Amino acid sequence: MNETGRLREAMRATEQAQRHQFDVELIMRKGRRLRYRRRAAQGGMLLASAAVVVGFALGLRPGGPPVEPGAEPTVAAITPTVETPLPSALDTPPPTPPAPQPIGEPVTTGIRYGDDERVFYFIAVDLPHAPEVTIGLVAGRRGPGGALAADHLLNDVEGDDRRPGFHEIGYEPSPQTLPATPVPTFGYFVGPAAKIVGTVDGYEIIAQQTLWSEEPEVVIFWFDPQALTPGQRLDGIVAYDAQGRKL
Repeated sequence: MNETGRLREAMRATEQAQRHQFDVELIMRKGRRLRYRRRAAQGGMLLASAAVVVGFALGLRPGGPPVEPGAEPTVAAITPTVETPLPSALDTPPPTPPAPQPIGEPVTTGIRYGDDERVFYFIAVDLPHAPEVTIGLVAGRRGPGGALAADHLLNDVEGDDRRPGFHEIGYEPSPQTLPATPVPTFGYFVGPAAKIVGTVDGYEIIAQQTLWSEEPEVVIFWFDPQALTPGQRLDGIVAYDAQGRKL
């Protein structure tokens, strides 16, 4: 039975024959007991709260040792660990070798790709197994500022690169899907060639040609892309001298 029930029981106990008269003293005693118990309960809650406040004031921390009054709490500094990767050869790209310098003057062709022009020029090559091969012919492009970009290098792989006659013939490396700057068929001839003619499916196509500035007996030639599709193979090629004789 709770406190309110006990107070009601006291009121019923004091009823006399005339039901509206009560024992006032008994009711007051019961009421004082009820108020005392409520105050005691509230006081216990206040004491518990005060204990918590005192505990924090004394520096108590849950799960840790007490802190002396007035002392600053100690905070452990956490230093992040940074791993420094060891240098690796894969992290450093190899130095870019300088572009080979042309030997003599680049040959202009009039073939243009936007602002770039197709040019041909010789560079030095070194083949340990073919010591008589010292030059290679480059199909390159020259930009508006004069910078050269190489697209294809052509050179002999054996013998003597100055022997009379035709040497290796250069073709567009990607004939199936032509790039935006296709390489025309080209090469060089050593000798007094006045005209160079290529043959495809029985048709003769005359090549463009000029002399190398370093050695006039070396003739650089190429076929206009409008006359011979880049990458299309020649069936044959012939050089003629100024008198029309086959060389």
